[in-house]
Amino acid sequence: MTPIFSSNFTSSKMPSLILLFQASTAAMSLLLLVVSALHILILILLFVATLDKSWWTLPGKESLNLWYDCTWNNDTKTWACSNVSENGWLKAVQVLMVLSLILCCLSFILFMFQLYTMRRGGLFYATGLCQLCTSVAVFTGALIYAIHAEEILAKHPRGGSFGYCFALAWVAFPLALVSGIIYIHLRKRE
Repeated sequence: MTPIFSSNFTSSKMPSLILLFQASTAAMSLLLLVVSALHILILILLFVATLDKSWWTLPGKESLNLWYDCTWNNDTKTWACSNVSENGWLKAVQVLMVLSLILCCLSFILFMFQLYTMRRGGLFYATGLCQLCTSVAVFTGALIYAIHAEEILAKHPRGGSFGYCFALAWVAFPLALVSGIIYIHLRKRE
């Protein structure tokens, strides 16, 4: 009776198979590390875009964000902030940005949960779907804000421009979209 593996196969082919397996494992580990870093970057961008005070900047150190209308007081060297008006479109932007934060946090929790507790990435589709919904929410919120910029200019005739928080929201949109696609692709690779 002959053995299933000959001695030539064992001595010459096995080390290359082991190296191939180690290389693919290292590549997958690197890919998971990059995806995790991308996800954390998106979370940071969304937190800053949603909570900081510069969606619209006006001359003279005045800024508007999703929550407050802030002016710089030169006498006291502090910010004086008041609640923004009760616009329906601004409430929609607030809700969409908070929803994007919640969805992004949920997808990160799902990703970490399935990475450390489940076999073969059982929740990559759910994680990818949450990230795709995050990108849609950010896109819709930033688009609504951009469309209603004329209303902001009507209330503040001194001019102004979009602030860095608005730009961060637009940067977070394609990153979340790419992240969602990567998660779905990772599941297909498994």
